Amino acid sequence: MITIISGTNRPASNTLKVAKYYQKQLAEKGLETELLDLQDLPENFIGHDLYGKRSAEFEKIHELITKTTKFLFIIPEYHGSYPGVLKTFIDACAFPESFYDKKACLVGISSGKYGNIRGVEHFNGVCAYLHLNVMPLRLHIPDIKTELDENGQFFKADTLKFTNQQMDKFIKY
Repeated sequence: MITIISGTNRPASNTLKVAKYYQKQLAEKGLETELLDLQDLPENFIGHDLYGKRSAEFEKIHELITKTTKFLFIIPEYHGSYPGVLKTFIDACAFPESFYDKKACLVGISSGKYGNIRGVEHFNGVCAYLHLNVMPLRLHIPDIKTELDENGQFFKADTLKFTNQQMDKFIKY
């Protein structure tokens, strides 16, 4: 099972648009995926789902993560790193069964000019600790507001080329 994780809980985020773009393109390439939007985490997530406790709502999400063998993380830049909700989500999942010896693909996005290089590297460190094997080709998409059209689709030739290349490698990974 393959799960795409939209790495923020911000409403109407570009992160979710990119996650949906990847999901649609992977489907066109014949790959079925699940999409986990961190907006769907339970409202009381921090108080009820950390450190081994599980609400019924989070248990469904945790079951999805446990069954997943390959992850595609879309990671926005938040203050020079990645969103705290993504780290809290990782912390709430069981170790080692949630991520250990599974595979991941990372995509960084930012409104600035570096495409969340630093945040993706920070997250890569967490992946290494979890024994989550990261595909070497990581994308960094800068100035995300100019990369997506009004339908949430990439349209620039170089971005289309590189996202397509990454997806093809992810399918084989």
